Amino acid sequence: MKVEHLMAEHGVKVTANRLLIARALEQAGRPLSMMELEAQVESIDKSNVFRSLMAFKDAHLVHVLDGDPVRYELCHSHHQDHDDDLHVHFFCVKCHKTYCLEEIPVPPVQAPEGYQVQEESYLLRGICPQCAG
Repeated sequence: MKVEHLMAEHGVKVTANRLLIARALEQAGRPLSMMELEAQVESIDKSNVFRSLMAFKDAHLVHVLDGDPVRYELCHSHHQDHDDDLHVHFFCVKCHKTYCLEEIPVPPVQAPEGYQVQEESYLLRGICPQCAG
């Protein structure tokens, strides 16, 4: 699916900078940190990259993976109000890259009564096949 169409489905206004950032996330094929993303889109200053990512987050166009550093991944959900493509991620402790394990959905977890879940994520840590070999 074209990134422009995905942005429209999420109610994100398409601008040249936002399009460049969304395409960089799409082409990466894995979650990127702010620093990695800035290296991909050198023509856009840091503050514009950050503002675009926050707009994407608010519209559920990116998944935000907590960690040090935080990483961003383009969401392929077709809804602007919730994510229907949540999957498990793997962080390699050697190369420090995060990989999508799209074939493994985030397992359902029932929160205790009174708790309101706002985000879900599942992160495995270890050594990736490239570093293990």
